Amino acid sequence: MAVSEPAPASPVVSDRVWTVPNALSALRLLLVPVFFVLVVVGEDVAALIVIVVSTVSDWADGVIARRFGQITKLGQLLDPAADRLFIMAAVLGLAVRGVVPWWLVVVIIGRDVFLVVLGVVLAQHRFGPLPVHHLGKTATFALFYALPILVLGQAFPSLAAVSDPIGWAFALWGAFLYWWAGLLYLRQTRVLIREHPLDRVDASDTLAHRRTTDG
Repeated sequence: MAVSEPAPASPVVSDRVWTVPNALSALRLLLVPVFFVLVVVGEDVAALIVIVVSTVSDWADGVIARRFGQITKLGQLLDPAADRLFIMAAVLGLAVRGVVPWWLVVVIIGRDVFLVVLGVVLAQHRFGPLPVHHLGKTATFALFYALPILVLGQAFPSLAAVSDPIGWAFALWGAFLYWWAGLLYLRQTRVLIREHPLDRVDASDTLAHRRTTDG
C-alpha cells in the first residue's frame, strides 16, 4: 500500500504589528482617499499611477510575508480591506462622474454591507470570521482590475473602444461572482449556527474540520 505524503504545514500566523508587509498594506490604505479624489476630479493618469503603486505593493507584501515568515493576523485584515476600499473608491468616483451607473455602486457596496451583517451575526453567536472562498477572491480580482480599466478609457479616449468593453465584462462578471460568494457565505453562516449553536470556535476552523471529515 502506498504511503501518502504528509500535508504541507500551514504557515505560522503571528500577532506582530510592525512588519514590512503590514507597512505596505497601511500604505495602500493611505492611498485609497488619494485615488478617490484623483478619480473624482478627473486626474485619471495620476489615478492609474496610484493603482500601479498599490498593485506592486500588494504583490510585494505577499511575497515578503510568505518568504520571511511575516504573515500576521493584522495583515490578513489589512490586505483584503485595502482591496475592497480601492474597489469602493473606484466605483464611487466613477459614479460621481457619470462613467458608471449608480446601480453598480449599490450592487458592489451592498454586498460588502451584507457581509458586515453576516459578521455581526457570527460574532453574536461567538464565531470568528468565515474563511475566504475562492469565488470571493476571483470576484475581488475581477472588480479590482475592471474599474481601473474603465479609468484607462477615460485617461486615454483613443483606447476606450477596446478598454471599455473589457472593463465592463470584468465588472459585470465580478459583480455576479461577488454576490454568488456572498450567498455561499450566507449558507456557511446558517450551517455553523444550526450545527454548532453553543460553540465558541473560529468559523474557519469549524468549516475546515467539516471538509476534512466529509472528504
